Amino acid sequence: MINIFVKYVMLLVLLIIGLDIEILNAQTSPNVSKWPRGVTYEIFVQSFADSDGDGIGDIKGMTSKLDYLEDLGVEGIWLMPMNPSPSYHKYDVSDYYDIHPDYGTLDDFKTFVNEAHKRNIKVVMDMVLNHSGSRHPWFVDALANENSPYRDYYVWAHKDDPQTQISGKIISGDSNNRTRWNKVEGSDYLYYSYFSRNMPDLNYDNPKLREEVFKIGKFWLSEVKVDGFRLDAARHIFPDDRPTDNHNWWVQFQSEMKKANKDVYLIGEVWASSDIVAPYLKGLPALFNFDMGSAITTAVNEEREGDLTTNHKEIIDYYTTVNPDYIDATFLTNHDQVRIMSAVNNTMDKAKMAAALLLTLPGSPYIYYGEEIGMQGKKPDPNIREPFLWQRKESDNYRASWIDPKYSTDQSVIPVEEQLEDENSIYNHYKTFIKLRNGSNALTYGDIEPVAMNNPALSAFKRSTEDESVLVIHNLSNQEINLNIPDFLKEFKNELYKSKDSNLGTNELHLPAYSTVVLGK
Repeated sequence: MINIFVKYVMLLVLLIIGLDIEILNAQTSPNVSKWPRGVTYEIFVQSFADSDGDGIGDIKGMTSKLDYLEDLGVEGIWLMPMNPSPSYHKYDVSDYYDIHPDYGTLDDFKTFVNEAHKRNIKVVMDMVLNHSGSRHPWFVDALANENSPYRDYYVWAHKDDPQTQISGKIISGDSNNRTRWNKVEGSDYLYYSYFSRNMPDLNYDNPKLREEVFKIGKFWLSEVKVDGFRLDAARHIFPDDRPTDNHNWWVQFQSEMKKANKDVYLIGEVWASSDIVAPYLKGLPALFNFDMGSAITTAVNEEREGDLTTNHKEIIDYYTTVNPDYIDATFLTNHDQVRIMSAVNNTMDKAKMAAALLLTLPGSPYIYYGEEIGMQGKKPDPNIREPFLWQRKESDNYRASWIDPKYSTDQSVIPVEEQLEDENSIYNHYKTFIKLRNGSNALTYGDIEPVAMNNPALSAFKRSTEDESVLVIHNLSNQEINLNIPDFLKEFKNELYKSKDSNLGTNELHLPAYSTVVLGK
């Protein structure tokens, strides 16, 4: 009799536990985002995590921090250049088939890629194909010998050629170099470089060079198993007056890369207005949205919506006509720009608002390392690439020290270890919005419909898919706003997210300064 009673109790307990688990699972929002539509994190390896104490961030250090990135909600990583190079930034490659020894070995990188994949995090390499470094063996040989087999891998002109007498035009934000033709001692020939004399442009009119580049790409995809490439200076493969050749080259490059990985992800840097960017979408289905980042910064600084959402919708609609499957890579700032915290004059509320906009507007967001902890930085470039702060300096075993930071110091930035414990930190703000986005079909994949609220400080829009629709309202100003909810929006009555002391009533929404609400039906 007792045995029967015990069995009955045990069965009842199991049923109750099973019921609780089902309720818990029902209440837990699954991660519906799927990369490349998820969030990607840009890392400058040299500054991220130093595993061996030599002052320089490295691959093993990055590997040790993959759990941090997974917990943040990141689904992809873009790594700035890692190939051997004489410069700190490594955009002047001297060997396309190896890793800079300061960062580790090729085996270290293979381990990193494998460990990232275990966490469902994809890996994108920065691939610098517009130019090589001046110390690359190809260029060293071409420079020493006019009959070198590599001479035609680069672009040359006689000193009397009229084009060498003309200063280059500054056509975008990616280079301020005007002296494009570079003299060679003891030679009547000059070589071309869009960025600097240490970065001679490659000659893509040469079929042998094109084949070399295909081999390079396929090596990293097939042998190292990276998931794709961020393609530096994609607009400058051919001269500015040959844009169609540029467009066609990337179509060809994509076709070749798909032979190594049919799902290869290619994202291009085309720093230009939307009409110039659009044709690149045929070969580069993902492109960075530079207009979006500057528009968010302007809206946050001016505390007014302006044309932020309407212009964004127009760009989306326009790009879709070129490539219906294009990926809009949105971001606030990157390694070439003033960090967002500095761009908003170190105002925490505005930095948080910029993040809230980025992560609720359409696109596949990119976060620049340290952005999530409020790192600061202004030009010159090394000062927007300063070391990440893991702990207070005296106990930070992973902090790089290759540069003495000017902006992101213990006095100006709270290290991530302390921010993890503060629910109001900018780190937890980022983490909350990433989780909200990753769990919502509408916020990840949805269309956008701007909603006029008759208040310039409000940025309001609907994000919708077939099965979900949400209403997002941001108060960009330092003043609280009481909003009478229009009848056509009253169906949005479920609070999916609210910041600060926002309060939704029957007919009114109370929005404190710099606050956000996300409402579902």
